[in-house]
Amino acid sequence: MATTSAPVHPVDEVPPVRQLTAFGLQHVLAMYAGAVAVPLIVGGALKLSPADLAYLITADLLVCGIATLIQCVGFWRFGVRLPIMQGCTFAAVSPMVLIGTTGGGLPAIYGSVIVAGLAIMLLAPVFGRLLRFFPPLVTGTVILIIGVSLLPVADNWAAGGAGAKDFGEPKNLALAAFVLAVVLGVQRFAPAYLARIAVLVGIAVGLAVAVPFGFTDFSGVGDADWLGISTPFHFGTPTFKASAIISMLVVALVTMTETTGDLIAVGELTGRRVEPRSLADGLRADGLSTVLGGAFNTFPYTAFAQNVGLVGMTRVRSRWVVAAAGGILVLLGLLPKLGAVVAAIPAPVLGGAGLVMFGTVAASGLRTLASVDFRGNDNLTVVAVSVAVGMLPVGVPTVYEKFPDWFQTVMNSGISAGCLTAIVLNLLFNHLPAKADSAPGAVPSGAESA
Repeated sequence: MATTSAPVHPVDEVPPVRQLTAFGLQHVLAMYAGAVAVPLIVGGALKLSPADLAYLITADLLVCGIATLIQCVGFWRFGVRLPIMQGCTFAAVSPMVLIGTTGGGLPAIYGSVIVAGLAIMLLAPVFGRLLRFFPPLVTGTVILIIGVSLLPVADNWAAGGAGAKDFGEPKNLALAAFVLAVVLGVQRFAPAYLARIAVLVGIAVGLAVAVPFGFTDFSGVGDADWLGISTPFHFGTPTFKASAIISMLVVALVTMTETTGDLIAVGELTGRRVEPRSLADGLRADGLSTVLGGAFNTFPYTAFAQNVGLVGMTRVRSRWVVAAAGGILVLLGLLPKLGAVVAAIPAPVLGGAGLVMFGTVAASGLRTLASVDFRGNDNLTVVAVSVAVGMLPVGVPTVYEKFPDWFQTVMNSGISAGCLTAIVLNLLFNHLPAKADSAPGAVPSGAESA
């Protein structure tokens, strides 16, 4: 009697090589600008030479790729084995600039990053057990906050990129609108196989239009080396300073909170819910990647929220697609000239695509919240206040600048601020004893799935 093999979950499906490459490249283009932003900001603040800055970027791309492979493919108890891209966390930027400019330099940054990575690996099982505090009320709110807090990134790209001389010029917004229209048109009218790479098609068509209109600058391609290999401790042996380590441990807690939100979001989108054990495995991979970052001249790593929207929008759920993206990033890290070509894509082109992707993340949060009961309870208050607190640093980036550094590190990330607020308010309204005037026998809605 013939035995039928169990059906393969969409997360574990391996598409044909041609699709793997196209889907993987789409993920790389979606996160590239964000991936190189951290080394650019930190290197610029430390006044590094152009050669050292280029070295930082190639090292970052290499470790981005390795970190993504660890997260998607996984080995032993490392890696969540979901379609998750890894990239440098923005939560670490301010503390790293402070450490680097107050006498410690890059060696002090890397020492604190290595310790933070080890701490994340040790704390991963603890965070895994906190998953019961993430019922749909909290996860939906966090996913909504992730999407909405990313939208200003796409808005800045659409206007020409923060700090650009022609920021806000009508031609930039027109190019972004054109790319957005192409993405939507392909998704609506093209055959299914093309609709799945709508973002890639939009970026390619946008780039083809941008070149004759003078949006692109390929001068960096000629200057870039063909081969670049990042060697451990290129900028000197790491130094371990107590103040630097403490600030980076705060960053570690923030990134673990953000990663937890991202992993839960991707679990919802792919139909493979994240369990306490798999969450711990994903966080442990974050920690290992961060240790590698400290050793190979780059920074702390976390799940990249930018790519969560791409998974939801394209409905391509295979983790091997994102593993292919990791392989492409490794190539870009080893071949700086290729990286320079990708870097020449104008910001408005990425902005047009980003508007769809990041909006998709927010819409996914609303879809999760649709399963929550809002009648006869305070769940609406939980969502309202959490979103409001999460949006504070997004709408007013300087709102916490008078506060201590550790407070800024936690609260300047809208994702971590909103996530912590949602957890606390869910406990307050749905887990504490009911008010005396509440209906007898009523079950708080957020609690039954907590």
